Amino acid sequence: MYSVELYNRVRRACHVEGMSKSEAARVFGVDRKTVAKILKHSVPPGYRRTKPPVRPKLDPFIPIIDQILEDDKGRLKKQRHTAKRIHQRLRDEHGFTGGITIVTDYVREKKRRSREVFVPLSHAPGHAQVDFGEALGVIGDVECKLHYFAMALPHSDAFFIKAYPAETTEAFCDGHNAAFAFFGGVPLSILYDNTTIAVAKICGDGKRDRTKTFAELQSHYLFDDKFGRPGKGNDKGNVEGVIGYGRRNFLVPAPRFGSFDDLNDWLEDQCLKRHDDIVRGHSEAIGERLMRDLDALMVLPAVPYDACEKVSTRATSISMVRYRNNDYSVPVAYAHHEVQIRGYVGEVVIGCGAEVIARHRRSYEKADMIFDPMHFLPLLEQKVGALDQAAPLKGWDLPGEFATLHRLLEARMGKKGKREYVQVLRLLETFEMTHVHGAVRQALDLGAIGYDAVKHLVLCRVERRPPRLDLDIYPYLPRARVETTKPASYMSLMRGAGA
Repeated sequence: MYSVELYNRVRRACHVEGMSKSEAARVFGVDRKTVAKILKHSVPPGYRRTKPPVRPKLDPFIPIIDQILEDDKGRLKKQRHTAKRIHQRLRDEHGFTGGITIVTDYVREKKRRSREVFVPLSHAPGHAQVDFGEALGVIGDVECKLHYFAMALPHSDAFFIKAYPAETTEAFCDGHNAAFAFFGGVPLSILYDNTTIAVAKICGDGKRDRTKTFAELQSHYLFDDKFGRPGKGNDKGNVEGVIGYGRRNFLVPAPRFGSFDDLNDWLEDQCLKRHDDIVRGHSEAIGERLMRDLDALMVLPAVPYDACEKVSTRATSISMVRYRNNDYSVPVAYAHHEVQIRGYVGEVVIGCGAEVIARHRRSYEKADMIFDPMHFLPLLEQKVGALDQAAPLKGWDLPGEFATLHRLLEARMGKKGKREYVQVLRLLETFEMTHVHGAVRQALDLGAIGYDAVKHLVLCRVERRPPRLDLDIYPYLPRARVETTKPASYMSLMRGAGA
């Protein structure tokens, strides 16, 4: 390639000094065609291909390569052909004799030409995008996966993030409640991917059949919904960026908190602090632009949506109901009954008809059994033989005096003592633990080992009156007998020792 300096000299000689092309070719030692080219361009134009390159070895196999690349679009990204694998297949299956370089060059150029190109978008105030992200964290000294809900307002670049133990229907709904409360209003529209939490079916005409829960959520808040193309996360690129931003800036290194509530309080503070930032390409801070978003939001309804998953099922013969692969207890009176389950993020509420019959902490383990010992006491009172092996009572954190009372009752009264111990436990159905515990401790001090005595002492504590217990009504209790030593007995012992 000739230098710019030569171009300058040749062009000046011909255009300014009037030198002919033939004379310039002779003076500067170049071909006349080169002089003509120099006169057309002020700087060297570089190499220009006049027609596509001829690849006699590769051209017959290009349709095969194109078909392989087209088929790969419907497969997992990590299971698609590399250029090396395409070369191997061409060689082994189709008799290709060329090298890997020409295959690699063609595949690279083909993929470059087929990459999607995007249009820069401008976002009006009052619209939102929603997605879930994942990261690892330590909650209560246990490492677990965090599933964090993110709602972004693309106009202002403000966002809200909240973490959950799992990406579930109730977390999805609770995330909306929390985000709407954070922003103080409801967006005009929200853009989603095609999550099964919201979309039951994608119809052939591009429309979506909403799930029952999502339809209820939308009806409650009255926002318009939009859905991106299946598998095209770039359709909601703003919230996709928020997912990455939140992971890099808030969740690296892995956060350590005592509970999800503590983590979410901290995440909310980070979202608020970011309002002072100025994003590249803008002259206003996020908080300033957020005011236009907030002005466009719809008013919140009087009460938030009941963020739960509703399931109808039947209680089993062991008074348990199954929800999300875990079993939760109900009172034994409701065994074999139809019940309704409402699964919240942190709680499972079970009802029968209009009555709430059980509340449990939500478990995210697998095949877990969550008992409320109080549910099984009426049955254990009838079947006292199962008391020592009753699974619902294992791990029940009762004060130590209860175990002492149990041991004494069973040792001194046998089966009847077991039943009386269950009756003492059933006092917890009516009275507070502090009153029952105090009564058990007082009964042990008095030696009044029995259900009637404990109940009497509980009522005295509740009514704030002194107890009136007649210990003579407990004939089964051993009593100490103290007698005066007789000299004759002592002498008999001495005679025995002398023998």
